[in-house]
Amino acid sequence: MAPLGEVDFASLDPHRFDDLLSPEERDLLDTAVAGGARRICGRRVWHVNSTARGGGVAEMLQTLLPYARGAGLDVRWLTIGGDDDFFRVTKRIHNNLHGGAGDGGDLGDEERRVYEAVLGRDAIELSIRVEPDDVVVLEDPQTAGLIPALRMRGVTAVWRCHVGVDAPNDLVHRARRFLHPYVDGANALVFSRRSYAWEGLDDGRLHVIPPCIDPFSTKNAPMSKGMAAAVLAAAGLVDGGQGGPASACVAHPARVLEAARPHTATPLVLQVSRWDRLKDPLGVVGEALLLVRAARVAPSPRGTGAASEVRERWERLASPWRERVHLASLSMRDPDENARIVNALQTRADVVVQKSLAEGFGLTVTEAMWKGRPVVASCVGGIADQVDNGASGVLIDDPRDLPAFGSAVTALLRDRQRARALGAAAHERVRRDFLGWRHLVRYADLITSVLGGAPGGGSSVNGVVPAHRTCARERSS
Repeated sequence: MAPLGEVDFASLDPHRFDDLLSPEERDLLDTAVAGGARRICGRRVWHVNSTARGGGVAEMLQTLLPYARGAGLDVRWLTIGGDDDFFRVTKRIHNNLHGGAGDGGDLGDEERRVYEAVLGRDAIELSIRVEPDDVVVLEDPQTAGLIPALRMRGVTAVWRCHVGVDAPNDLVHRARRFLHPYVDGANALVFSRRSYAWEGLDDGRLHVIPPCIDPFSTKNAPMSKGMAAAVLAAAGLVDGGQGGPASACVAHPARVLEAARPHTATPLVLQVSRWDRLKDPLGVVGEALLLVRAARVAPSPRGTGAASEVRERWERLASPWRERVHLASLSMRDPDENARIVNALQTRADVVVQKSLAEGFGLTVTEAMWKGRPVVASCVGGIADQVDNGASGVLIDDPRDLPAFGSAVTALLRDRQRARALGAAAHERVRRDFLGWRHLVRYADLITSVLGGAPGGGSSVNGVVPAHRTCARERSS
């Protein structure tokens, strides 16, 4: 079992965002960061998660922590060790928190023994590294079991949960009962949405901080249409002929299952997600779209099963429809190259869909909105907090309603003026609420708050980030 690992990362100046902000927003950022730096003076803030690469949490930390360090906060990043049995249990917890059965296994005494055995060893090593005055932010179920040992040492422990569902079922409640003895001792509990907070937790310790994206990262930096076309041609995703900018070179082309390759001028409807039943890839295939798997990690057994199901569904499509569906897997051998291809896909797409059955937040939606793409998405989880239905995208109340998805996509392909208007509003929505500067404000206020200071103006601390949530289902609840 690997020991705790420390992740190295650079320092970035938060004033990098200045050109994107209004004077009032720049003042808010400066006030929050200055307050956080003063309050944390002489302390360290440690972030602990399960991996430095793979998944939304690692990507979020790669976005947040460099700016926090650039703001003068002494922040560190550790990853836990674990064996196959441990990660089998934590994957089961993760699936259950989403309301899914996962591998169908139990969460009983034996699973608790496996969970605590690994985290007990990690807790010993972590306790050697941290000082009582430090703050430790623990990410998701894999790390929750470290909280009791940290609290015994006098360390301020914050637990952040990026997983949640709108309507908890028995599996969700089972996973919460498993984790509750650990997370109940945290000084602060952070959720992506207020509705994701568990019953039985102290409201006074709850904080709401949605994730954000970095507009300067390879995946989100501005890309011209010409560059996007060249990157996609080099990756083997479209038939673009020869040539293109030299910087579009791709060393690891995508693996694509298709009957005919689309041309660069072909209208493109896109979903980017891992092979996961919760992303409803079977439904996407039913809509005859380009489905791209761009997971940051190797497929899990659950994901592999979903991929096989998608391939079988594709093979059963009638010939004219099969030619319109393209299943692509992007290599992760070069993460920067992977990010550039995803950027090109989202920049090139005429419509982006996210047909999730459940979603913690949905950063692929955020990414597409930032690029000014019109989005058609399920009204589930954090997607409903991002998209103002009819103003910055289209939300479908029932994620399994294929005709509704198809009609919404077709309407946007036909009405390009409306599609452009939705995309422009989507871009502004992300600029205002879901870029890294806003995350840094909320983060600085969280640290200030748990250390006993007054927040510097981030409205999401012990509150709710501004949201739309205009689905009919949520209006009637």
